[in-house]
Amino acid sequence: MKNFEKTILITGGAGFIGTHLVKHMVRKYPQYFIVNLDKLTYAGNLQNLDDIAGSPNYHFVKGDIVDSNFLHQLFTQYTFDGVMHLAAESHVDRSIASPMDFIHTNIIGTVNLLNACKNAWQDNFSDKIFYHVSTDEVYGTLGDTGLFEETTAYDPRSPYSASKASSDHLVRAYFHTYGLPVKISNCSNNYGPYQFPEKLIPLFIHNIKQNKPLPVYGDGKYTRDWLWVEDHVRAIDLIYHQAAVGKTYNIGGFNEWQNIDLIKTLCNIMDAKLQRPAGSSEQLITYVKDRAGHDRRYAIDATKLQKDLGWSPSLQFKEGLEKTVDWYLTNQNWLEEITSGAYQSYYEQQYSHR
Repeated sequence: MKNFEKTILITGGAGFIGTHLVKHMVRKYPQYFIVNLDKLTYAGNLQNLDDIAGSPNYHFVKGDIVDSNFLHQLFTQYTFDGVMHLAAESHVDRSIASPMDFIHTNIIGTVNLLNACKNAWQDNFSDKIFYHVSTDEVYGTLGDTGLFEETTAYDPRSPYSASKASSDHLVRAYFHTYGLPVKISNCSNNYGPYQFPEKLIPLFIHNIKQNKPLPVYGDGKYTRDWLWVEDHVRAIDLIYHQAAVGKTYNIGGFNEWQNIDLIKTLCNIMDAKLQRPAGSSEQLITYVKDRAGHDRRYAIDATKLQKDLGWSPSLQFKEGLEKTVDWYLTNQNWLEEITSGAYQSYYEQQYSHR
């Protein structure tokens, strides 16, 4: 684009993490032209981006990365200097119910993007970047000790994590085979505003508000590392601009919680915010049949990112959790609009008769 230093494509920019990244890039880098590509599936919501929709350095395109002809036309229309690839099917439960959706988007879609970059850049890779955003779930599961490091062997346990592991391998293959300038990051569980309520924290905020059961898998002692979404976006920014080509970084919050402890903390916060008697929301906890292939513990070692690029989380978890609760309670209309229709059918299928 004329009058802009760089043109960057962000895929999945109407989703949860993508929303925050697009806003960050549009506002922080007015000299960049940001093209947001999203298929607008159930988890994509353009209303998330209303406040930057009219920015002169921003443009939205609706499309599917599985469509290679569409991508060819897009890369012909725009001279992209970089790609930040976040578009993905990302919910484990949905991958168990419908694995092919994950194979198509996460594997075929990623290869289509890699090919589009390779063909458009024609081996002139100077100042070009393909940044692939992935997950800690590719590493499998941990016991009571240890952390996932960048050198940890991949051991995915669900169709979702297997599809993301495959995409990671393909991104690295294009780096080694074709010299495509790639960077990869693997992040832990994100939380914050605009997250679709199939994920634990927004789901339980919504259910507590509605006095609905809080479905807890198994014994509730599954452990996850939690990362404030805006801290993740800051890390992506740093890695994109400062990390060496070919590098991989783990992004985590140094913040492990067992699910049941997180849920009880959330219940206490909600009771206070809603002015309910202490302990009221905990009565909604309902244990349900465990998820198939449920990984016991994830924990990210983000030391490399700290040492190399000076990144560290900005929020303590309880502070971030309170900010998240405040956002969802303030934006009830947003939550109610996206939890109607198809979402209700999915919810009933997923959590009933367990």
